[in-house]
Amino acid sequence: MEEELIELHERALTEGKEYTKKRFVYSKIQRFLHERTFVGLIGPRGVGKTVILKQLLNEIPSGFYISLDSIVLERSLYSIAEELEKKGIKYLLIDEIHFYPNFVRDLKKIYDFLSIMIIFTGSVALSLQEASYDLSRRVRMIQVPPFSFREFIFFEKNETLDALTFEQLLNEKAARSYYSKYIKFEPLFADYIKGRNYPFTLGKTDYLDLFDNILQRVLTNDILKAGMVSGEEVHEIRNVLKFVGKSPAEDISYSSISRNLGITKYKAERYVALLEKTFILNRVFPRGSNVLKEPKILFSIPYRLLYKNFDECLGSLKEDFFVDVLRFSNKEFYYLKTTTGKKTPDYIVDDIIIEIGGKGKGISQFKGFKGKKNAILVHPGKLDHMRRPLFMLGLVEY
Repeated sequence: MEEELIELHERALTEGKEYTKKRFVYSKIQRFLHERTFVGLIGPRGVGKTVILKQLLNEIPSGFYISLDSIVLERSLYSIAEELEKKGIKYLLIDEIHFYPNFVRDLKKIYDFLSIMIIFTGSVALSLQEASYDLSRRVRMIQVPPFSFREFIFFEKNETLDALTFEQLLNEKAARSYYSKYIKFEPLFADYIKGRNYPFTLGKTDYLDLFDNILQRVLTNDILKAGMVSGEEVHEIRNVLKFVGKSPAEDISYSSISRNLGITKYKAERYVALLEKTFILNRVFPRGSNVLKEPKILFSIPYRLLYKNFDECLGSLKEDFFVDVLRFSNKEFYYLKTTTGKKTPDYIVDDIIIEIGGKGKGISQFKGFKGKKNAILVHPGKLDHMRRPLFMLGLVEY
């Protein structure tokens, strides 16, 4: 075994002991470690996937860790796995597997011909989602999202809040019970949507530069090195992000990106899709047949703050938060829009119409639209027949 690989493994083993607190998803991962199926951890850069691997390394019997983000292998993954298995290693933990060319081919071969168990991570949903189709029954993909507001409270205040379901949030009696218990945490919500939804911000007061660093790594490492775009296109993608970040959300479309940046509409759509696959942007498509099928394009929190200050974009950040929660909850949802551009409620989820806004939002917003239920998620919080505090959506378990 190469000396450099052994040194990296031993360092990971030591570092894993430093992290005593575990992400909520950790117990879910543990449940699948005794199955034959490999485990893939997928999520944004910075959510702690590497830390999870290092924690697992300290708990599982006979594991070995390698990071493909920091080393270029001189031989195949299969060859390494084969040697480790002969040495009695039962688990191979691979960080940032998307940096290895043709990793799907090697994983298939390892699964079919060896008994060693593989746990791997990646930060590019595109590569890993395609891999999950190719690998079929061989891999179970587990999503590692940023902190929910509930998990942020657990790490920041060491308090465990009861999880809330989407249905309980909409039920006035259940929502009142939760609100009376947890209203004291509402003042922390503004900090949360400023970027405290990522583990690396714990204990820090100035961290936006860290998100800018992550964004640059996504562009130059994850997208460029994976061969998805050229160097010239990375420059165009930066311009797309700047345009989306500085423009009102309602003005953003593939057409407006194309027109303002002088790129084709095809390129605009491709770039936005790539940024969604790397968890920087989110797309929400419209509900209905008589509307243009261009999506609403939003940021994942807190990346909007790299382009505008908090007070300027608070309304959009609330919407970013809402969409993040629904995306990581695997909810099917759409935004509502008329062909004439008439102001409408923002979203429909499970045939429930939901408006995101401040205390001033009212029932007039819902005239002409019918759903099983109407709700307004507001910040600052208010709870009545129709309104619910927005921060409580952060108590919903992913």
